[in-house]
Amino acid sequence: MPSTILVVIIVVLAVALCASIAIGYMKANAAMTKGIEQGEARQKEKMKKTIRETEQRAKASIEAAEQQIRDADTRAAKAQAQLEAVEEAAQKDAETIRKEAVVEAKDEIFKLRQDAEKEIRDRRNEISKQERRLHQKEENLDKKMDTLEKKEETLQGKLHEAESIREQAETIRQQQLETLERISGLTKEQAKEYILQTLDNELVHEKAVRISAYEQQVKEEAEEKARGYISLAIAKCAADQVSEAAVSVVALPSDEMKGRIIGREGRNIRTLETLTGVDLIIDDTPEAITLSCFDQVRREIARIALERLIADGRIHPSRIEEMVDKAKHEVEHRIKQEGERAILETNVHGVNHELIKLLGRLHYRTSYRQNVLTHSIEVAQLCGVLAAELGVDVNLAKRAGLLHDIGKALTSEVEGSHVQIGVDVCRKAKENPEVIHAIEAHHNDVEPRTAIACIVQAADAISAARPGARSENYENYIKRLEKLEEICMSYKGVEKCYAVQAGREIRVMVQPEVINDENMVLVARKIAKQIEDEMEYPGQIKINLIRESRAVDYAK
Repeated sequence: MPSTILVVIIVVLAVALCASIAIGYMKANAAMTKGIEQGEARQKEKMKKTIRETEQRAKASIEAAEQQIRDADTRAAKAQAQLEAVEEAAQKDAETIRKEAVVEAKDEIFKLRQDAEKEIRDRRNEISKQERRLHQKEENLDKKMDTLEKKEETLQGKLHEAESIREQAETIRQQQLETLERISGLTKEQAKEYILQTLDNELVHEKAVRISAYEQQVKEEAEEKARGYISLAIAKCAADQVSEAAVSVVALPSDEMKGRIIGREGRNIRTLETLTGVDLIIDDTPEAITLSCFDQVRREIARIALERLIADGRIHPSRIEEMVDKAKHEVEHRIKQEGERAILETNVHGVNHELIKLLGRLHYRTSYRQNVLTHSIEVAQLCGVLAAELGVDVNLAKRAGLLHDIGKALTSEVEGSHVQIGVDVCRKAKENPEVIHAIEAHHNDVEPRTAIACIVQAADAISAARPGARSENYENYIKRLEKLEEICMSYKGVEKCYAVQAGREIRVMVQPEVINDENMVLVARKIAKQIEDEMEYPGQIKINLIRESRAVDYAK
């Protein structure tokens, strides 16, 4: 097809060329008629020459076009040959792939057939085994059924014999009763009434004596168990926390910072005191400022704001207002975290989210300088121990112990006692009625009617009376620790001693050249014996003797 188009194009070009030659010839002829007769021959000769040259160029163009056509035919033949070769190779490859696929498919079918046959053989073997086992079980069951039938026949015979014996015994008993009634002159009911009345008269005094003895025994056992339960609860929950102070101290990088905190004419310190409600005490104490306030929330806000201002370095009224706002948000977040921590620590779940916030506020509330949240957690743990010993619901007891002082979070906002406030708040939160009753009765505002209310009362008293917990017992707590250290220092060879862990452990450092390893056990036992004889304390005290030998030399 391309060669035919090329031939057509060449023919068209030749025709066009001839047409142009004819037109030129006509023009030349016209020119010759108008020109001079002398140049007519010259022009004709020139025209002929031009025609010959034009014909030669046309012949050359036609030959070149024919050569191109021949070359195109040659290339087309080569391309056709290559195409046929490629088709033949592709057919060979396709045939090879088909054969390989057939072989692979046959192999796969053979493998699958082998696997299926093997699986069928395995299943047949398994079925045969199961059939044998079932047949064996059936035989065993038949044997057992035969045995049971024989036993049943034997039992039926024995039952008939027993029934006949019972009937004979009943007849004999009835005859004996009739004989007794005839001899005594009393019926069966009259004799029974007479015997019971006689026994009742004889046992009145004995019953009274035994009841009195039982009451006394029960009281003694109850008191002994109560002491044991309370001692166990105290031993398991001997907390380290002591009473908290009403001031906070903020460290300064240098004394120059005091002037910047005071500000020009005291405007910075006035702004901070006005926004937080806290007194800033700036005295001669080096590199420190004291914050004083009875409200721990306000004091904590002031402390955080002041520490951030010191770290930032930009201290002026607008910056102080910004830092105080940020500190308030941080304290609110801390309150929520403390409430959630108390819930997790006591393992009390399902508490209303508003109650959780109120629990967090107890972290910044004190009673007799004792942290109320720590006290509530302690009471919850004590309630759990006591409830477990008494067989009462442990989770409910912990819940009541944790929430018993919840009203103290709102005493500055709502009128009334913390007991009544706590009862109202828990009722709004739809708490368990037993928990509400325990809150209401833990200060004997109402008579306790449940075991959980009594447990909460006891745990509250234990936590409040713990040495070091409240300020009224602080002096006695200090004296007890001093007495512990005094007893330890009275022994020869004791170098130092420290009472730690709220007095539950005493660490004694001895002189290695005076007390050897064998004597350490004897000294520890003597100290423990003297403490037991001379002091009163809850739980137990660990005496930890430490003997350390050192050798020092210098390389010169």
